Amino acid sequence: MANLSDVAALAGVSVSVVSRVLADAPGARVSDATRERIREAARTLDYQPNFAARALRSSRSHIIALIVPDVTNAIFAELMEGVEETALERDYTVVLGRAEDMQPGGPALRRLVGERRVDGMLVQLRDEPTAEEVGSLADPSTPAVFINSLAPAGIGSVVLPDVEGAMIATRHLIDLGHTRIGMIGGKSDNYTAQRRSAGFRDACATAGIDVPLSRVAHVGYSAEDGRRGLRQLLSAAEAPTAIFVANVNAALGALLEARRLGVTVPKDLSIVAMHDVWMSEYSWPPLSTVRMPLRQLGSDAVRELLRRLDDSSLPPAEVLVTDPAPQLIVRESTVAPPEHPE
Repeated sequence: MANLSDVAALAGVSVSVVSRVLADAPGARVSDATRERIREAARTLDYQPNFAARALRSSRSHIIALIVPDVTNAIFAELMEGVEETALERDYTVVLGRAEDMQPGGPALRRLVGERRVDGMLVQLRDEPTAEEVGSLADPSTPAVFINSLAPAGIGSVVLPDVEGAMIATRHLIDLGHTRIGMIGGKSDNYTAQRRSAGFRDACATAGIDVPLSRVAHVGYSAEDGRRGLRQLLSAAEAPTAIFVANVNAALGALLEARRLGVTVPKDLSIVAMHDVWMSEYSWPPLSTVRMPLRQLGSDAVRELLRRLDDSSLPPAEVLVTDPAPQLIVRESTVAPPEHPE
């Protein structure tokens, strides 16, 4: 197996220069031509770095932890792709954990943080985290970036343009001619739920559409929450003709419940959801959605974390992902209301 000396000999440079270039050391003063020659030599020799030795020298594991509420949730698949791609570009490995496993004072979190097994953490909180849980994940000895979650002061976060996404979804229903519009959202004290609710209400207010309390259900983001939210909205004296669902998982539950109640989507009720996952296209009817920049969310979260790791004196930032912008995907679950036929 080739070592640093072999790469240095083939590239015609010193071992220390090879070490700095292959480690992407920020202070390495090496020309682009020399960098490429070193990397080409490493590829030719199939050089594989000794991560254990490098960790000892740098006091870093080159591992970051991604903690999400549910590893089976399709919404997190694109987020994880963005995290992994950007981490690999910087020669970092990602370990995945569930927020439920990272209980305050629990053995999993204690091993990751206390034993310095990870250099930093990316944290997506569950819908209703406790103050103790948030505090335990924001361990001061390990840099953390909160993903689309309300981060404690001084921690730093990277968030989606939830207000804009909700406004796009709601305006789609308004443009179709709907005036009785409801919303199924997350719990009222949830960070993303509050922002998506604000976007929904802003779009309605701009169009001069009143939103009575009976047309808003703050229930949660699961499929079962979506079913419950739909029953709640349809029980109102004047039921909505269209609903914005603030999470695609809840929207899939709402679709199922509509079918069980004999409500035809979209003839009787139009539904548009936040987030676009593969099931959206294969549900019945296929769901209209707003595609959010989840891959970029993951990528920006890694960059923010590594920025802090490279210079611990830098203050945490609050990053809003604006590129690419949210995108409306129109499918068969939204049409004009019965009183405004196309």
